[in-house]
Amino acid sequence: MPETETLLPYIKAAPPKTDQPTIIADAREATASPKIVKGLIEQGANVKTEMLPKGDYIISDTCAIERKTVHDFVYTLTRRYLFEQIFTLKDAYSNPIILLEGYLPIIYKFSRINPAAVWGAMFALAKNGITMIHTTNYKETIDFLYTAAKQEQIVEKRPLAVHMAKKIETLPEAQIYFVASLPNIGREKAATILKTYQTPLNALLKVNEWAKDVYGLGPKISEKVKQVLNTPYKEE
Repeated sequence: MPETETLLPYIKAAPPKTDQPTIIADAREATASPKIVKGLIEQGANVKTEMLPKGDYIISDTCAIERKTVHDFVYTLTRRYLFEQIFTLKDAYSNPIILLEGYLPIIYKFSRINPAAVWGAMFALAKNGITMIHTTNYKETIDFLYTAAKQEQIVEKRPLAVHMAKKIETLPEAQIYFVASLPNIGREKAATILKTYQTPLNALLKVNEWAKDVYGLGPKISEKVKQVLNTPYKEE
């Protein structure tokens, strides 16, 4: 095994308490899961909260972590935006991680989704370079986040940085981004819409025909899009 891949740096004595990692937690995640933030602070980590553009926890300039409970993970599959969410995270960070928390065998109890769909999604993510870590409860999540942050910042000496999503560099990417931002559309449906109508403007002009012309787009989606397009703007 090459020296750079050895596990020895990770099993040596823990660094002094003065050498503590900093973890940036998304403000929404911190509000939803205060036990995790409290546990990280009790471990000795410096925790900063802010509204992150991508990810729930940032532990270095290359590593961002998206935490999902098993129920959340299955729900995102039923809504079909899991891959879009995770791949945009990968656009911003070279080492994205999904931290899946909870009792995984419960997927066999769900009535609305086949367990094979869950395993298939996990396999597809792994094939695309998305690492998945499983913890059974929030205490294990705390231990993982703290240990991972120490390895990145104390052992590997990596800096901490928040990145925006990948910069849009081409016209097709800009077109996809524009259409995908509409309610319940996402990247995959946006590509289908553009293939059907060729231009974003043509697609918007023919929004009444989406349910008929575009596979996978029902009247509920087009109604939400029309509401966004036709409602006068009111500053909040």
